[in-house]
Amino acid sequence: MAEDARFEDGGERPLHLKAETAEDVPVIAALVQDAVLTIADMSWQPNLRRLAFLINRFRWEDRTAAEARGRRYERVRALLVIDGVTAVASQGIDRNDKAAILSILSVEWKPGADAAGRVELVLAGDGAIAAEVECLDITLKDVTRPYLAPSHKAPAHPD
Repeated sequence: MAEDARFEDGGERPLHLKAETAEDVPVIAALVQDAVLTIADMSWQPNLRRLAFLINRFRWEDRTAAEARGRRYERVRALLVIDGVTAVASQGIDRNDKAAILSILSVEWKPGADAAGRVELVLAGDGAIAAEVECLDITLKDVTRPYLAPSHKAPAHPD
């Protein structure tokens, strides 16, 4: 996992992580938990063997600092990119409803033969998106500055 350089004007570092091993996937999964996107925010590019998602993610990595300093919670727009994709399937999603809001619960790695396998995005409401891949190659990169979460709250999870 590696971080990117600072924003051009010297502001806070944007997150830039790459998962290439099974041990890296839980880090990506934790950071995109509760991210939201629409069908229109997904792009399957078969010629590039790439599946990309423009997500609106909660900044979990800043939650503790925000609470300690009494700051409001933040969100950020980020790209979640899966490379080496050979096939994509979905379930529980109306792909024609471009405005439907999807919420990511988890990202999971299901190893297959050799380095190949499946990356699954588990969505709220029993939805899922699965990408068959030649090898594990996931990138998460913030593309905007953080902004205040409209609800001013962290996402809640029932116990």
